[in-house]
Amino acid sequence: MQKGIEEYFKMINGYVPVFTSFEGSIYEMELTRAAVHSFATHVSKLKPEINGSGNEMLERKLQYKPNPLMDTKKYLYRLATIYMVDNNVFIAPLYDKYFNINGYYPLLSSRTKVVTEDGVKYLRYDFGLGSHGAVELINAGLMNQFQYNDELYGSSNCVLQPTLELINTQNQGIIEGVKNSASIRFMGKIAQTLKPKDLKEEKQRFMEDNLSAENNGGILLFDSKYEDIKQIDSKPFVVNPIQMSQIKESVFTYFGTNENILQNKFTSDQWNAYYEGKIEPFAIEASLVHTNMTFNERQIAYGNQIIFTANRLQYLSNSEKLNTVTQLFDRGFITHNQGLEIFNMAPVDNGDTRYIRKEYAITDNYSKEGDDNNGTGQDDTAKIITSTELATGTEED
Repeated sequence: MQKGIEEYFKMINGYVPVFTSFEGSIYEMELTRAAVHSFATHVSKLKPEINGSGNEMLERKLQYKPNPLMDTKKYLYRLATIYMVDNNVFIAPLYDKYFNINGYYPLLSSRTKVVTEDGVKYLRYDFGLGSHGAVELINAGLMNQFQYNDELYGSSNCVLQPTLELINTQNQGIIEGVKNSASIRFMGKIAQTLKPKDLKEEKQRFMEDNLSAENNGGILLFDSKYEDIKQIDSKPFVVNPIQMSQIKESVFTYFGTNENILQNKFTSDQWNAYYEGKIEPFAIEASLVHTNMTFNERQIAYGNQIIFTANRLQYLSNSEKLNTVTQLFDRGFITHNQGLEIFNMAPVDNGDTRYIRKEYAITDNYSKEGDDNNGTGQDDTAKIITSTELATGTEED
């Protein structure tokens, strides 16, 4: 059956974009993963220290290799990553043959389960590959955030789902825009009556002759069967910069970070703000959790504790470092080696001694010469206090 049409329009090599919904965790999106990675990287530079006597072996384990699979950097990085992605991270203590803690292992919350046996709560966990373990919940560690609905677990990141959908749609829009711009679209006008079969064959012939890779001369030719061949100007929708900025700000606000932190181009003031807002709270919680799961109340009362510290002065500019070290060193606040650490230099022997300048005077003993308003009749000249006197609490005549 012939198709009695004198003018027939047909799209050639058309492309219709398809958008799908986002299904995945925050770790599956580039921007959110970058925020998590940045936080975990900075956390991995924290230095664990143990106060109290008799903890030298455990401190060495914690500072170098908390468990057989991870060194300290990997341990802290994974601890922080799980903390940000799941809002919950359990820490399982590892014991030696004498049932003393000699290591720590971070656990995915999705691989843990709290069970009750004979009135005692246990944390049951899965190491993977069919390996399981369990420990009394009171002996395990738990770090979380956004804790509201549950006594143990923090809330999920579901509130970020609309932003993730926007990011996903934005990325797909860019991809579809590239596809549209890369594909050649034409509309051909045929002023003849053709059978459907003939029309299909003619379209295939036109594509092979003009739109294939073999036609690399950039010239499109057609005969009198076509009255007009027009290229369709496709303008795919792409999220504008203002919308992209708003989406980024939503992510930055949720994770408490900014673009300068993610791209490692922050100033010392920006770093201090990020440290106090994100790194320091995590370090405090990690210190409390590790302390409470390692020591009993009596040991804590005697000063045993685990703390995670960071040398924030390393992020100053070179001029700020020089000024800070100069001011702190000759006042006895830092040692030679601590000053070297600020400049990322190796320590030296006998570098842990503190020094102090000798021209300081006690302000209570200072008054102008000849001023006897105090009525004591004592010598009113300023007393020079040496470092020895400060250390021993004595004063030389």
